Amino acid sequence: MIMQLHKHQRKHILLDIDTQRDFLSEWGNACILNREKVLANIRRVMAWARFKNISVISTAEVFPNNNGHSMFGYCLDGTSGQQKIRYTLLNNRVSFPADDWNALPADLLLSHRQIILHKRCINPFEEPRIERLLSEIKADEFILIGTCTEDAVEATALGLLHRGKKVRVIVDAVGSHTQKEAKIALRKMETKGAKLIQTKDIAGVSRLKYTHICGCGRRWRRLKRKVAAIGTGRYKPILKENLEIIQSCITA
Repeated sequence: MIMQLHKHQRKHILLDIDTQRDFLSEWGNACILNREKVLANIRRVMAWARFKNISVISTAEVFPNNNGHSMFGYCLDGTSGQQKIRYTLLNNRVSFPADDWNALPADLLLSHRQIILHKRCINPFEEPRIERLLSEIKADEFILIGTCTEDAVEATALGLLHRGKKVRVIVDAVGSHTQKEAKIALRKMETKGAKLIQTKDIAGVSRLKYTHICGCGRRWRRLKRKVAAIGTGRYKPILKENLEIIQSCITA
């Protein structure tokens, strides 16, 4: 048991799910829909967490590179796309690799503001170290942001709810590749007990205006159809000659 997590119950824990460059950069290999709006809201939520001194638990996908011959086309080990977006990183942080161990320091959340846990799968509860931490930690509620709504965010929310945790999902700070699947996932989370909120509900109203509309998701779906014949998996490998399809956003 992680004793200090039981002795010091927190009001909020911010769960920062897979906020990585391949999902959130305009050059990313798996760029989400409406990237700029989601990024702006993620940034506001992170600023709120810093101001309120809220502990942050982050997950990050990582897949073997195999010298460029991986079956995955995103979040490959050692690539810039696997790295987290800069402003989702706190200064006082600690990072753990994706492995089969569940060992954690006794004073983890007392000595660090942010814990970054790497995972080799969509569902964080399939990783022993993440499963232990999220199961044993005590908080009044867990607040979720990140990517992608229809897979990792949904799996994280449902796993927490199954363990008796209270969950809030900031719907405009989670990104997806398909709106239809994202809506279904959000309804499922809400049905199971999660509360769906907006960034303004915790961070207030922003006066900033969005000047661009991201078209990366549409380009990603087009690219996915083009390479459908290559392998299987959540996303198909990316062909170099097709990268221009997802390398820019549409200007409003």
